[in-house]
Amino acid sequence: MNQAFRDGELASAPRVDEAQRRELGAFLMACRTRLDPAAFGFSGRHRRTPGLRREEVALAAEVSVSWYTWIEQGRKVRASMEVLGRLAMALRLNEAERLHLFALSGYPAPATDTDESLTDGLSQLVLAMQPLPAYIRNARFDILVWNPAIADLFVDYGALPPEQRNTLWLMYLYPPYRRQIVEWERVARGLLASLRGAYARADDKASFLPLLTALQAGSEEFRRWWPEHDVDRFDEGIKRIEHPRRGRMELRYVALIPENRPELSLVTYLPV
Repeated sequence: MNQAFRDGELASAPRVDEAQRRELGAFLMACRTRLDPAAFGFSGRHRRTPGLRREEVALAAEVSVSWYTWIEQGRKVRASMEVLGRLAMALRLNEAERLHLFALSGYPAPATDTDESLTDGLSQLVLAMQPLPAYIRNARFDILVWNPAIADLFVDYGALPPEQRNTLWLMYLYPPYRRQIVEWERVARGLLASLRGAYARADDKASFLPLLTALQAGSEEFRRWWPEHDVDRFDEGIKRIEHPRRGRMELRYVALIPENRPELSLVTYLPV
């Protein structure tokens, strides 16, 4: 097996055109030249150009110097996703740069560690949407932040224990929801189908287990419907509710995914 193949030239790797290969090479060179050799334990003396040398990047990424030189020169070499990951680490790329590296190489965005934390901007956005009801939930349908309008519409989430601030838990285990949600079975089945899809897509399936255990233990309907393997997505639809003060309401819900945060959804309700 030759060195180029070991370095990641794969028959199944995506093909990119000459212009994109040149762009990839220029990007790698720019990332390499901005690095401080001292941060890698190399001497900065007697260097004619800034940054790391090609051989130093190759050593850090565990590839041959000739292969790395070829890819910087825009030649017809193709890297595996594993090799690109090592290059990203060697060049200390941030998340945006890492995604750019994979895109220039013709690959879809690689999986990243799930981050369910809320930024100040997302939390502020939910509050600023008042009087439109809105909340942000994660892939398990845990409700992470909400505004007063949606608390008035459904329930005061702040008065609930954290494990009960979950759309599925409320739908199946919170008795007032059964009275409030018109066509409860249709809506509950749809949420269950959405949960099944989210569970299948999740890398961290263990984080779903407390919720699934509670639903299995507490809801006869959930126990009966879960084995049916229905799958759906929770993105847009109509929900009718019986509000204790406002009476029958018909609302359109819309779920939007923040940029680069596929594990979160911003959900809002609009009057029909």
